Amino acid sequence: MKSAAFHLLIFVTCLAGFAIGPLQAQNTQGFFLNDFKPQKAIIPSYLDCKQPDPSSTVSVIVNFADTLSKVSPYIYGNNANTYMTNMVDQPELIKAIRTLSPHIIRYPGGNLSNVFFWDAKPGNKPADVPDTILYGDNRKPKRENFFYGMNGNPSTLSVDNYYKMLQMTNSTGIICVNYGYGRYGTSPHPVQQAAHYAANWVRYDKGRTKYWEIGNENYGPWQAGYVIDTAKSKDHQPRYISGELYGSHLKIFADSMRAAAREIHSDIHIGAVILETPKQTRRGEIEKGWNDGVLDMAKQAIDFYIIHCYYTPYEQNSSAAIVLASAKKETERMVSYLNSLNSEKAVAPKPVALTEWNIFAQGSMQCCSFINGMHSAIVLGELAKSKYGMASRWNLANGYSNGNDHGIFSKGDEPGVPRWNPRPAWYYMYYFQRCFGDHVVSNTTNNDTLLVYSSTFSSGEAGIVIVNTGTKAQNVSLQLHNFKAGKRFYFYTLTGGNDNGEFSQQVFVNGIGPQYRAGGPKDIEGIKAFSSTIKKGIRIDSPPRSVQFIIVDKK
Repeated sequence: MKSAAFHLLIFVTCLAGFAIGPLQAQNTQGFFLNDFKPQKAIIPSYLDCKQPDPSSTVSVIVNFADTLSKVSPYIYGNNANTYMTNMVDQPELIKAIRTLSPHIIRYPGGNLSNVFFWDAKPGNKPADVPDTILYGDNRKPKRENFFYGMNGNPSTLSVDNYYKMLQMTNSTGIICVNYGYGRYGTSPHPVQQAAHYAANWVRYDKGRTKYWEIGNENYGPWQAGYVIDTAKSKDHQPRYISGELYGSHLKIFADSMRAAAREIHSDIHIGAVILETPKQTRRGEIEKGWNDGVLDMAKQAIDFYIIHCYYTPYEQNSSAAIVLASAKKETERMVSYLNSLNSEKAVAPKPVALTEWNIFAQGSMQCCSFINGMHSAIVLGELAKSKYGMASRWNLANGYSNGNDHGIFSKGDEPGVPRWNPRPAWYYMYYFQRCFGDHVVSNTTNNDTLLVYSSTFSSGEAGIVIVNTGTKAQNVSLQLHNFKAGKRFYFYTLTGGNDNGEFSQQVFVNGIGPQYRAGGPKDIEGIKAFSSTIKKGIRIDSPPRSVQFIIVDKK
């Protein structure tokens, strides 16, 4: 879980339901589509089932002639971190990640990115790094807990094991370099020193990684480098960071890192930290002026925008309805705002990478619940529809924290479940990717409680996701326009259990539940889909608070 001080970001980032114009048709995917590959639907083994009576309560019309966008393979990403074991000697975890198929996994953090030294062994930080780092969130100064990339401790994910883990899970990487070092470093030229340090990681990387972030949430007082001890600064940097300062430093980082990439004949893309809300909704002058300052100073040095969102009000005991509603509203709003920012600053549109996302609701074990799984399905649908280039959910494993854990796997501290037991969100993300195609198409529905995401596979099948956010069952009729359907459709229905009020810690797939007190079915790949013929149309029962993942045969 992110540090407690991180709540300041969410205070302004994801609470403001700011009304901005409709999403503009801008290039928010860009080079993240360079690795786009046509997807072939996998027709599952199935059990025959009867369709509900024709008296449908909800009609969904899908127009396959209206293609909205391609689907970036990188919207299904996740975050690793240095404190979740070395991963490579955990076969059950590796298998579950490979089955999930996130495509892209971010490293090393998180907040710790700004105190991470990629080529150092424990205790061997660079000589120009002070023992104590200042922060702007009123925490008491103390000796800093630095993180080291050459740490061989089995509890730590080292740089080399990160690369091995990517290979083992068929994933690519996105790396967040230590920008804070350019602020708190005590050498005569700390920015150049930190940029050179980042460039050396690019050289060591040897072309394995194409996507690089300069820092993590550097506008926030919870980050190392937000405030510095000016008595120790030899290049006369100001005490507090600003967007202009970060933007000017980003150009130095980008120049050094791109020069390193050219040396090894590699092509890399540089991401800049941006706030995703309008300035009038932000807190304090640093945040209010951040985006203007970054874009005014950096402009062409930026290849993509980095944004984060934790969707719900910080540490509030949000209801299921609030959690679910946030997924659509905030996902659309963020890209819409950044598109308007491009127009305002007269800069070319940039691809958008949501490199951290989850919910911050707590008090009823919301994070570990099936409702957060439903939220994940909605977010993925909105990411695809809104043309996000990349997204990485926070995170693979963290710490149970009485049900407030952002980890998609149990780390072994959750009562009643084994280590690496998948949480409900894992199941929703698994089935979404399995049943959603590579092109988004438009649809309409006559029911406000249903969210529908429709797609086609390049192999010709249709993939449709129906999310019933309401508390009443619905009888849904699917009408597929401009699509030649085959003989059958197949579907999986995911629902919660009866435990823990509206935030069940369990998920059931076609009625098959978990082996343990929390999570979902053990043999996920052995669960058969339900299926019916299409002779008399496509109708499906949608239980309260459920998600249906549907594949429709091509003719």
